[in-house]
Amino acid sequence: MARKNAAQKAAAAEARAKLEQEDPEEFARLEDERKGKSKKQMHRKDKPWDVEGTDHWAIEPFTETDMTGPLLEESSFATLFAKYRETYLREIWGHVETALKKHGIEAVLDLVEGSMTVKTTRKTYDPYIIFKARDLIKLLARSVPFPQAVKILEDGMDCDIIKIGNVIRNNERFVKRRQRILGPGGSTLKAIELLTQCYVLVQGNTVAAMGGHKGLKEVRKIVIDCMKNVHPIYHIKELMIKRELAKDPKLATENWDRFLPKFRRRREKKRGPGAGEGGAAPSGANGIPVNGDASTSTAPAVDGQQPPAKKQKKEKKPYTPFPPAQLPSKIDRQLESGEYFLKPREKQQREEQKRIAKQAAVTAERQEERAKAFVAPAEAPARAAVGGVGDAKKDKKKRKRDEEA
Repeated sequence: MARKNAAQKAAAAEARAKLEQEDPEEFARLEDERKGKSKKQMHRKDKPWDVEGTDHWAIEPFTETDMTGPLLEESSFATLFAKYRETYLREIWGHVETALKKHGIEAVLDLVEGSMTVKTTRKTYDPYIIFKARDLIKLLARSVPFPQAVKILEDGMDCDIIKIGNVIRNNERFVKRRQRILGPGGSTLKAIELLTQCYVLVQGNTVAAMGGHKGLKEVRKIVIDCMKNVHPIYHIKELMIKRELAKDPKLATENWDRFLPKFRRRREKKRGPGAGEGGAAPSGANGIPVNGDASTSTAPAVDGQQPPAKKQKKEKKPYTPFPPAQLPSKIDRQLESGEYFLKPREKQQREEQKRIAKQAAVTAERQEERAKAFVAPAEAPARAAVGGVGDAKKDKKKRKRDEEA
């Protein structure tokens, strides 16, 4: 806001002096009001709509009498649709034209190019209805049924097309996380719709949502977080708690953070080698060193905890102002080996020889592995045979006894 110059200030002072002479009572009343107001609110006048009980957020309907003449320029929007939607759009296009004709909007279905177009006409009396018609054809292109999509033409109903195809690259993860939005038997999607008061449709690489601004904001947050590996059940629990807190008028002006649950990831980043949660030493089998001997640690344990591992200092390399030598390219290596000058047939023969040599080495290795099964195991030393040295001594003693007898 520009400041008043000296001429404006002099004119205001002259007007106040004139009012003081002509109407002292009115001048006294205005001076009392000025003293009660701050410098920022000094020149603010009450507006006709600043009445207690006025709903400033109420959406008043736009009628034909609100516009005195037709629009000066024609506005149009077009959108493409998939091939599989062609049959359905041909069936319901008559209903689409009827619904838009009531608002003075012309709709065109081009089956050759595969597009839908909406245009304003001279009978259009609502300037904003063209944006509603644009949202209608967008929803129809994203597989939303016509009875549901036509509700976008009503006041207070908005839509949001959430793109989820570019959030994650892995196709398998994308399909799994998209399925989380639906849940078993569509139960998660139904819970989201009930808590946000929005219609939600998951189709292909997008999620179409219809409802109020507040609900659409919650739906977008749930969907994007789900694709970033945050399960929708966490947001559903939070919304249920907020729904119960909103019923209490005492908590309307308070902060609800103390009532909301704080979820954290189960897997936390380790602060050091072998550090557990909060940087504490691991317990149980995790506290035993890799070599299996817990007593080999040189550092003494403090309060029964494993001492933290020492960080290995990296040796500083000598500083050189010159950049490292450039690595040879594939063509350079081929020039050194002479392969670059070989003919295609010679290159093919060389590759074939390498393949045969590699195959022969693998075959020999496998044959050695198979031959190990037929190697006889090492046998234990044999026991003494019956009739050996011990038995000969016994026979000799028996023979001597017989001779003496």
